[in-house]
Amino acid sequence: MNPTGVFDAQRRTLSLQRVFSAPVTDVWASITESDRLARWFGTWTGDPSMGRVLVTMNAEAAPIPPAPYDIHVCEPPHRLDVSAVDEYGAWRLVAELVEADGRTTLTLRQEDVDPGTLGETGPGWEWYLDRLVAASTDRPLPSLDDFDTEYMPLAAAYAAMPA
Repeated sequence: MNPTGVFDAQRRTLSLQRVFSAPVTDVWASITESDRLARWFGTWTGDPSMGRVLVTMNAEAAPIPPAPYDIHVCEPPHRLDVSAVDEYGAWRLVAELVEADGRTTLTLRQEDVDPGTLGETGPGWEWYLDRLVAASTDRPLPSLDDFDTEYMPLAAAYAAMPA
C-alpha cells in the first residue's frame, strides 16, 4: 500500500481523494447523515442549522467523548467545512465533492496540519476514507487490526512528506 495523500507544506494542508461509482448526493449523504456516517466514522447529534453538532466517533479501539464540531460551510452536495478541538488537537476539515460521468470524487483536506503529526494523521485518514469506500459499496470495512498492519506502515512515508 502506498500513501494517496499529498501534503502542501506551504499551506500546511493534507489532501486525500477517493472516487466513487455513485452520484454526488449519495456520497454527500455518507458524510453528512448521522446514520450513514455511523457506518464508517461515527454519529452526530444536535441541530446543524445552529452551526454546531456533537460528533461521537465509533471506529476507535476505546470510547472517545463526543466533540463539538463547528460547521463553517455547508453547501449540499458539494462542500462541507468543519472544525473541532478535542484531546487529540485541532481539526479543520474540508470535504469537496465533484460528480462527472456518473462518478463522484471526494477530496478531503485537513488544513493547518502540524507536519510533525503527519505520521499518524496520514494513515488515519487513509483508513477512514477506505472505510467510507467499503461502507458505500457494502464491502467489509478495514478493521483496527488492518489499521495496525496495513495503514500504520504508511507512517514513515507521511512523516517524510514535509522534507
